[in-house]
Amino acid sequence: MKYYLAVDIGASSGRHILAHLEEGRIVLEEVYRFYNGMDDRNGHKVWDTERLFSEILAGMKKCKELGKIPETMGIDTWGVDYVLLDKDDKLLGDCIAYRDDRTKGMDTEVYKIISEEALYERTGIQKAIFNTIYQLMSTKKRNPEKLSNARTLLMIPDYMNFLLTGVRKQEYTNATTTGLVDARTGEWDHELISMLGYPDELFGELSMPGTVLGPVKRAIEEQVGFSCSVVLPATHDTGSAVMSVPCTEENTLYISSGTWSLMGCELSQANCSTKAREANFTNEGGYDHRYRFLKNIMGLWMIQSVKKELEEGFEYAGKTTEDDYSFANLCDRAAKETIDSIVPANDERFLNPSSMIKEIQKTCEESGQQIPQSPWELARVIYRSLAVCYKEATDEIETITGKHFDSVNIVGGGSNAEYLNKLTAKETGRPVNAGPSEATAIGNIGAQMLAGGDFETLNDFRRAVYESFGVKKYSE
Repeated sequence: MKYYLAVDIGASSGRHILAHLEEGRIVLEEVYRFYNGMDDRNGHKVWDTERLFSEILAGMKKCKELGKIPETMGIDTWGVDYVLLDKDDKLLGDCIAYRDDRTKGMDTEVYKIISEEALYERTGIQKAIFNTIYQLMSTKKRNPEKLSNARTLLMIPDYMNFLLTGVRKQEYTNATTTGLVDARTGEWDHELISMLGYPDELFGELSMPGTVLGPVKRAIEEQVGFSCSVVLPATHDTGSAVMSVPCTEENTLYISSGTWSLMGCELSQANCSTKAREANFTNEGGYDHRYRFLKNIMGLWMIQSVKKELEEGFEYAGKTTEDDYSFANLCDRAAKETIDSIVPANDERFLNPSSMIKEIQKTCEESGQQIPQSPWELARVIYRSLAVCYKEATDEIETITGKHFDSVNIVGGGSNAEYLNKLTAKETGRPVNAGPSEATAIGNIGAQMLAGGDFETLNDFRRAVYESFGVKKYSE
């Protein structure tokens, strides 16, 4: 049996998923899962890269225990975060996390050198204060010696790959999240990098998903009990998720639905127009030099926050000890409620309120709408509000691109939310295809299978995804 291993690491957890083909269908098996989270160290929020790497090795050892040795493996993570290495390949300080506040005010410093408008024209990346471009400006301003001593910049999955293989490669899709890649050439914007005063030698040739780095180092082989080749997937997790959208048509929209809902389309060329910038769309790199033209929408963060508050004992009228606050039950019960209130789900007030429940209730009160009281009413307000955001984003995408899109494909964990899927079909006026839920890991594996010759084209792989994972359809 020919196995592939996807190591999919998110901001709160990671997992190792093995895959193989059976009669043309992709079969998945989760073999290891581990915790991830930010640590507080030296006044900053940081990622413990040493612990992350030890977890990668632990999951590989599990494959050995099961007697299922992968032929290749690939690693994907979130974007924007990176490490700096010195001339001896040693870490220069901690890997500071994107939620750290060191980037406060760094946008102003960047815009002293290049305007926000000109920056978007070059890179097509929406402004987010945690983007790498602002993180590096913080280092330049506060720890210039760190930049002076740096010889290598690696995004987190690049660094994990380096520890595995000894090969330094900077992968394209994750690199685009830095805000330092030219949207037209798909390469580092060295002129921009020079303008900002960042060391040019940190930014080398970019490698595309499907690139084979080579076998793991002998020391790693001895630790885990086997050798395999490391292949670059789309190392940015959203890039991998979009790869697994089970549709071969060009006129379809996708939503990668998780904590964030990332809604967009695939373009052959980046759209760096004023309209795109004003609507806060971004052009992130995708497989085969495609562009993921998408918008960040608040996503399931709101219902996740409400669920957490309920489980921590939030008091409401009619509360019982038997209440089930699972996502499935919240979604099912929401469909039976009648409250019609809507909140602007993408408003900054919902980014990190002290109480999501109270913030939703307050917003409804301020706008003169019915105030949700029960968990099920709150869930209904959230799901209906998200569907309205999806409709607005659909209209914006069509206006900006001048294209019409016939359907919406929802992938990721949110594809299991049946009520939300029905609302999305109704609000957008388009049929919805929902699934697969394990989109990121599947896309990671897809890049490996394409590199290994199991599929000839991305469309061949996407057809296999459609046939393998029971995509559900919802009509408008």
